[in-house]
Amino acid sequence: MSASTRALRAFAEADLSGLVDVWAAAWSATGLPIDFEARRAWIDDRLRSLRADSADIVVGLGARDEPAGFVTIDPISGHLDQLCVAPAERGSGLASALLNEAKRRSPGTVELDVNEANGRARRFYEREGFSIVGRGVSPHSGLPTLKMRWRAES
Repeated sequence: MSASTRALRAFAEADLSGLVDVWAAAWSATGLPIDFEARRAWIDDRLRSLRADSADIVVGLGARDEPAGFVTIDPISGHLDQLCVAPAERGSGLASALLNEAKRRSPGTVELDVNEANGRARRFYEREGFSIVGRGVSPHSGLPTLKMRWRAES
């Protein structure tokens, strides 16, 4: 299935536990030195907080119509806080489909922070038209991050 034909839908409350599972599995697969299983409560709270702050959460569906990925985007600021796909979905086009939906919902710019050590994610964002515009440190993990930005072509 191509990125343009991946099934996406709006978040429903019943998706929350499945999205936490996807997040923990996706981050655990990065090899970063963090116990992501122990951070399940954090992502649960984070997703609830993003929703309360009017961020859109878009769910990508797997082969059996189960949540297999998601993206969060603030449609006002263009800040992308989370983009995760299940490890089994790597290379399937789901991440690109979710990112394209975030771009569609953004005000012409999408900004995000990515862990500097997450080379796979950095390469993905660069292929998708993002540029590095700054550096920082994650307030959650203490790891170095890169600020990346995409702008719609005029």
